[in-house]
Amino acid sequence: MSRFADLSIPSPPQGGRIPGEQDVAARRSGWSQAMPGHNTALVRASFSVMAALLDFAIVLWSAIGCESLYHSFAYSSTGLTLPNLRLCLFAAILFVLSNVMRHEYSIKNYLDFAGHGWRCFMLWTVAVLCTLAFGFLAKATEESSRAAFVLFYAIGMFAIYVERASLVLLVKRSAERGGVSARRVFLVGFEREIEAFTQRYHPWKSGMNVVAAVALRDEPDALGDDLALAQASARMLRPDDVFILAPWSRPDVIDNCVTAFLRVPASIHLGPERVLDRFVDAHVNKIGAIASLNLNGRPHDALEIVAKRATDVVLAALGLVVLSPLLLLVAMAIKLDSQGPVLFFQRRYGFNREPFRIAKFRSMTTMEDGRNVTQATAGDARITRVGRFIRRYNIDELPQLINVLRGDMSLVGPRPHALVHDQLYESEIALYARRHNVKPGITGWAQVNGLRGEIDSPEKIRARVEHDLYYIDHWSLPLDLWIIFMTVFSKKAYRNAL
Repeated sequence: MSRFADLSIPSPPQGGRIPGEQDVAARRSGWSQAMPGHNTALVRASFSVMAALLDFAIVLWSAIGCESLYHSFAYSSTGLTLPNLRLCLFAAILFVLSNVMRHEYSIKNYLDFAGHGWRCFMLWTVAVLCTLAFGFLAKATEESSRAAFVLFYAIGMFAIYVERASLVLLVKRSAERGGVSARRVFLVGFEREIEAFTQRYHPWKSGMNVVAAVALRDEPDALGDDLALAQASARMLRPDDVFILAPWSRPDVIDNCVTAFLRVPASIHLGPERVLDRFVDAHVNKIGAIASLNLNGRPHDALEIVAKRATDVVLAALGLVVLSPLLLLVAMAIKLDSQGPVLFFQRRYGFNREPFRIAKFRSMTTMEDGRNVTQATAGDARITRVGRFIRRYNIDELPQLINVLRGDMSLVGPRPHALVHDQLYESEIALYARRHNVKPGITGWAQVNGLRGEIDSPEKIRARVEHDLYYIDHWSLPLDLWIIFMTVFSKKAYRNAL
C-alpha cells in the first residue's frame, strides 16, 4: 500500500496531526494539518474583503487629506468641497470594483511585491480618467477644483502603493512564520520528488497548508492501489489543490495521477521541474488549439512599450535642457584638464545584441575600444583629475541622454559593458545574454543597489546579472521612476565609483 510521506524535510512553523494510520509519519515529518472540516475559502474571502476595504479607506482618506491641504494653501482655511468629495468617492468605487473584477484582492497576490506597482498605477489611472469623463458628462466638474483633483490623483497613487506594500510585507512575514493558510494542499508523487519539492520551495512560506503527502511506489503493479488510497485520503481531507510530483519524463505516472484526482473536487497542478527555477514568469500559453509552456514570460505589450519610450524621450529631452549649463561646464573642465576630446565613444551591445556607440564624457587618458579593454580599477593612474570627480557622481554618463533620444538606450535598464567583456561574461554566466532582451540603460536596478565599479570576482558580476534579470522580469513604469529617483538621491547609487 502507499505510504504517507515520512521524509527528512524541514518542519513548517506550526506542526499538526494527520488522522489515522499516518500519525507516526506525520509526527516525524512535521506536516501542518488543519482539521478536515476547515474551509480556507472563508479565510481567502475574509482577506479579500479586508484588502478591498483598506483600498477604499485609503482612497477616501487621501481625498479628505487633499481637500484639507488644498483649502489650507488656497484659502488659508480648513474645509471640504462636496463636489470634489463626490468625484473622489466615485473614483474610489471604480478603483475597488476594477480590482475586484481582476481578482487583485486574492491573498496569493499579496505573497510577493512583483507587479503591484504597475497594476496599481494602471487601475488607478483608469479609475481617475473615467471619473473625470463621468464628471464632465454629468456636469459635476464645474464646481470642483482641478488642482485639488490632480493632487488627489498623485497622493492617492502614493498612498495606495504604500498601503499595498505594507500589506504585502505583513502577509509575507506571516507566511514565513507559517501563519498564512491560503490554500490546503495535498502532495502525491514519488518520495524523491516530494522531498525535493518541500526542501526547495518550503510551500508553507507561500501560504500553503500541506494537509498530507502520499509517496507512490515506483512499481507498475502497485501504482493503481497507491492512487486509490491517495484518492480516498484526498476526499477525506478536502484539499483545495493537489500537486502531482513526478518527473515529466514519466507521462504514464502523470496520466494515471490526473485520471485519479479528476474525481476529487480540487485543482490539479503538475509539480515544477527544476528547469522552471530559472524563470520567474513561466506559464502555460495557448495559441489556438496549441498549448505550450512559456518559460521567459510575455513580451511587453504595445501600450507598455509606448509608455516606456515616451517616458525616455520626455525625461531625456528635459534632462538635456535643464542640465545644459552643467554639461557645458564639464566639457570646459575636461578640455582644460587634459589633452583629448571632450566626449568618448565606445562600442557596446544594445537591444537584441545590436552594436551601437555609447557616449560618455572622457574621464581617462586612454580611449580603448577594441579587443583589449582594461577596466578601471581603484587608484587607476589613467583617470584624470576631472574624470575622478565626474565618475564619482555619475556625471560622465550624462551624454548618454543623447543615446536615449536616438533610441539606442533607455533611461533605465541593464548597464552595457564593453564588447570584449560581454563576450567573456556570456561564456561564463548562464542567462547573461538575457540582458540584451531589453535596451541597456543609463542606470539600472544593479547600480542603485551599489553593484557598480570594478569587477574583480565572479560573484560581483553574478550579483549584477541577478539584479538585471530581476529588473527584466519585474519591469513596470513605477519601478523605472523609482530607480531614476534612487539614482539621484540614494547613497548606494554612488557606492564603489571609480
